[in-house]
Amino acid sequence: MAAGEVRRRAAARALTACGVGHVVGVSALGRGTPLAGRAGLVTASFAMDDLLAGTGAAYRALANPSFFENLLEEAASIRDEGVFADTVDADRKAPLVAVADIAAVAAGLLLDRSWTGTGSVPVLGPRDLSPNDLARVMTEQFGRPVRYERRSLDALRAELVGHGLDEAFAQGIVDMKRAKDEGLDAGVARTPDTAGSTTFEQWCARTLRPAVLS
Repeated sequence: MAAGEVRRRAAARALTACGVGHVVGVSALGRGTPLAGRAGLVTASFAMDDLLAGTGAAYRALANPSFFENLLEEAASIRDEGVFADTVDADRKAPLVAVADIAAVAAGLLLDRSWTGTGSVPVLGPRDLSPNDLARVMTEQFGRPVRYERRSLDALRAELVGHGLDEAFAQGIVDMKRAKDEGLDAGVARTPDTAGSTTFEQWCARTLRPAVLS
């Protein structure tokens, strides 16, 4: 028996034993795109979705882009140097979402269990944003200049490994970042049902500004 089938059956037995009939998973955008098979941690998320979808439970994968909350890791750099960094092109616009909007969709699905089968539910922010867009909003919100600095994938890999991360896991992050810069998150059209309600301006004022200016 193939290893994938063994894992699927084990997952199915575990869900059945716990009486679980509906499952909502946090996943990623990009399924079905040419980048899906070489997107590092995102590719692993798709494998997780396939495993859960094969258990017989009703399953919905929340297909998310990157989170606003990732910027909290940059709070000290923004405060001390007026800089935040990532590996994507400064002008690449992509969806971004607040975790509160993801949680709201998950809660709605878990409270209304009339749905059956398996599927994907995109959860996008209100609009696509580039790093330069984020810098502009932060500059306005904080009353001081904030700029974006693009770093290389090699520099990211070296930093992750230097902090003690397993090399394979670090490579998974690097591959995910590369795929996002090549348009992994761009394949889903925004609709009123998938847009989310929290703007970056709102999130920045409520969450990032206190973290930076405290």
